[in-house]
Amino acid sequence: MSLKLTFLGHAAFLLENGAHTLAIDPFLTDNPTATKDPDDIEATHIALTHGHADHWGDTVAIAKRNKATVIAAFEICNYLAEHGITATEPGNPGGRIATPFGWVAFTQAFHSSSYEGRYMGMPCGLVVSMGGVTVYHCGDTTIFGDMRLIGEIYRPDIACVPIGDRFTMGPDLAARATELIRPKVAIPIHYNTWPPIEQDPSTFQPDGVEVRVMQPGESWNYG
Repeated sequence: MSLKLTFLGHAAFLLENGAHTLAIDPFLTDNPTATKDPDDIEATHIALTHGHADHWGDTVAIAKRNKATVIAAFEICNYLAEHGITATEPGNPGGRIATPFGWVAFTQAFHSSSYEGRYMGMPCGLVVSMGGVTVYHCGDTTIFGDMRLIGEIYRPDIACVPIGDRFTMGPDLAARATELIRPKVAIPIHYNTWPPIEQDPSTFQPDGVEVRVMQPGESWNYG
């Protein structure tokens, strides 16, 4: 059981198992916290929680350069096909997609999803099984009761939880959400990118769950 996680800033991650690399929400261009450029990213797969520009990010450029498969909501995959990217795996909440590295499941999230005025389907959370490790990226969301059920079903080792407030839950609600999910480790995300979502991550204090605050560009080997 081993997985390398690299936090790219905001809500973006690279997950690596040695043979495959999954980029989640690769927002780098125009991301003031990013330490990498799109040309630095080598990925076999890309997964998106929703279609907003701060999550969609550099998906098209990275997918084209790497010939990466994109895993995302049905409507997002339709948009990608219109822009020359046909290696896609569309899905929706409740669905699970087998991949060469394991699988990706879509969960519910409470948010919105559009790009350049176009509806991009339902926002999602993502549960990723890779390298024997399970990661729940909550996407942009508030707390909801079924987070407990997601935790019971998938038993995530790691949860990536938004704490920025305003557009997602803030630190206090995020802590309550994490207590419902019960991961081994929680990583706060989606904060301090711009002034409206400035937060002190030390105020994110879920009971009984280890918190790991990652800096943009930082890598961590789990397992």
